[in-house]
Amino acid sequence: MNDKILILDFGSQYTQLIARSIRELNIYCEIQPCTKPVQYEANLKGIILSGSPFSVNDATAPKPDIKAMADHLPVLGVCYGAQLIAQQSGGEVGKSTHREYGRAHLQSIISDPLLATINEGSQVWMSHSDSVKHLPEGFTVIAKTESIPVAAYKAKADYAKNAVYGIQFHPEVTHSTDGKQLLKNFVVDVCGAKQDWTPATFIQETVQRIKDQVGNGKVVMALSGGVDSTVAATLISRAVGENLYCIFVDNGLLRKNEFEQVLDGYKHLGLNTKGIDARERFYTELAGVTDPEKKRKIIGRLFIDVFHDEAIKIQDVHFLGQGTIYPDVIESVSVHGPSVTIKSHHNVGGLPEIMHMDLVEPLRFLFKDEVRRVGRELGIDQMFLGRHPFPGPGLGIRILGAVSEDKVQMLQEADAIYTQALRDHDLYDKVWQAGAILLPVQSVGVMGDERTYEFTVALRAVTSVDGMTADWAHLPHSFLAKVSNDIINQVKGINRVVYDISSKPPATIEWE
Repeated sequence: MNDKILILDFGSQYTQLIARSIRELNIYCEIQPCTKPVQYEANLKGIILSGSPFSVNDATAPKPDIKAMADHLPVLGVCYGAQLIAQQSGGEVGKSTHREYGRAHLQSIISDPLLATINEGSQVWMSHSDSVKHLPEGFTVIAKTESIPVAAYKAKADYAKNAVYGIQFHPEVTHSTDGKQLLKNFVVDVCGAKQDWTPATFIQETVQRIKDQVGNGKVVMALSGGVDSTVAATLISRAVGENLYCIFVDNGLLRKNEFEQVLDGYKHLGLNTKGIDARERFYTELAGVTDPEKKRKIIGRLFIDVFHDEAIKIQDVHFLGQGTIYPDVIESVSVHGPSVTIKSHHNVGGLPEIMHMDLVEPLRFLFKDEVRRVGRELGIDQMFLGRHPFPGPGLGIRILGAVSEDKVQMLQEADAIYTQALRDHDLYDKVWQAGAILLPVQSVGVMGDERTYEFTVALRAVTSVDGMTADWAHLPHSFLAKVSNDIINQVKGINRVVYDISSKPPATIEWE
């Protein structure tokens, strides 16, 4: 069993970044609400306390017993976590004389394992309105900044059975230039965690876990052609072989030729997959519907109906596979209580309740980039691993207004031209997500000597790390000009192309 680091989440917007940074060190870690009791398993090597929107002086602020944790394992408090340790140990925390938001530089660094190889002037990222005014007796300042006297500290030797540290800054963000080194110092040198959590070990352990869970049982799973469901299905297939039954539904809202291409790709992966052509069923129910939420509900309900109709044809199936990943899990966790509500995968929402099956979720503790690493280790083709994210409702929410088969075909052609151009110009892998949106706007144009009155397409491309925030991609003007010209010349019904230069926030990546 791999060593593990536990991150207690006090509600910080950066908690996931701490986990990602530690995972990048090939050390397994998990996030759990700060209100949930810590289970001191044999492989647990250390605890990190996240930041928080709370002040430790708030009456409702979460305040678990940190000293009790430190009697079991080394503890590192980040921002709020550092303030909580200090306050619980007899120190004083109050409003900062100089509130620090943004870049700062460490000074007066004391030699200590936590700050090993980190030099004077190292840039760190601050985001706090409270500071430690007075450290508890016997605690030692190991770094400060120009504005605050306690940027990092160490608890006195007899405070607890293990080392306890507090840092006022956020080492997990890229602006803290030596932040990952600090985290490595803590989890490797202070906690003694082994750096042996790799895609290969994950695959081995996960396949065995699925075998133990499923045995000789059957698993049914909906596939979307995306990276998450494809990697999850491949792992399940490694464990149960032909007892995995995959269903890939063509809802008529996929990209051009996607149904055939994906089915062919799954055949090469050896996945037992059945393709279902349900296009007419979706087009019929979507006819005339313009409200985005109604479209989403219709598409989601129909998908469940089609999948359910096919799944019940398979006898004696007791397990439902899903491509749930870690952000789906931890984004739904409240720091105010121990309850966890799992966000259902967009393609199979509601199915566990309807079908009364046990879930098999091999990716539920992986981030998206880790899913891709596992996929590469499994030998999955880049066609699946490198695909841009695609909304569950597909082109149904990229056609603004009512959906029709004619509009779908029009948008499929425009989107295919755009996507292929991105690939041809080596731009596809440089953007997080790209796609075309068909607007319910017609305008006058001229083609040859004829007047046209046709639709407008908006092109969207964004750069991002995780999709939570995104900036519009600064694609070359010459590239956009060529794509616009090709779409207008080759797609009947479109005579105008625009480019979306909105960032998220305030806009969203998708238009609906």
